[in-house]
Amino acid sequence: MASIKVELIENFLVVWDSAEGSELYKTGYYGKPLGIAKPKIPEFKVPLLLDLMEGLYLAEKKKVAIFEGPEKRKVGLKKLKQKAKQLYEEFDEKYAVYRDLRDSGLIVTPGIKFGCDFAVYKYGPGVEHAPYMVSVKAAGADISATEIVKAGRLATTVRKRFIIAVPDLAAGETRYLMFKWFRA
Repeated sequence: MASIKVELIENFLVVWDSAEGSELYKTGYYGKPLGIAKPKIPEFKVPLLLDLMEGLYLAEKKKVAIFEGPEKRKVGLKKLKQKAKQLYEEFDEKYAVYRDLRDSGLIVTPGIKFGCDFAVYKYGPGVEHAPYMVSVKAAGADISATEIVKAGRLATTVRKRFIIAVPDLAAGETRYLMFKWFRA
């Protein structure tokens, strides 16, 4: 696939060409079609909105070329990463996990509605419910037993597995701790 032109507007990226947006969406459920909460078919006639994390990942993979302003200035990876760091707390850790999950062939979407960083799919939204909810914690960060129990109860309620991802930025690897709840 040739590099798709994407426009940076504030904190979002927009694929204006709906055919290109549909194609990008089909390749890995990237972005959200404007005004379509849960697209049932991957063909749509509206722009595709990407968040900065998705855009950075796709730009690194050379699947998109990002531009901004009326004069269509090219936006480099460094500038995009700086913008994302202003938007996301602990961006480097979260992006390392996002990239690791995507590189493993999983579909990653924001997990805000589940109170976590990411909802993770094997096959994709609309095909299945996300089987995993992932929270990212920096190595050495504290987590209380209460936080684990709260996340576990929520995960059980929404029928998901709760995972804590701990990226080691220096080593370039991530450890995953999956919790399995059972009744006594």
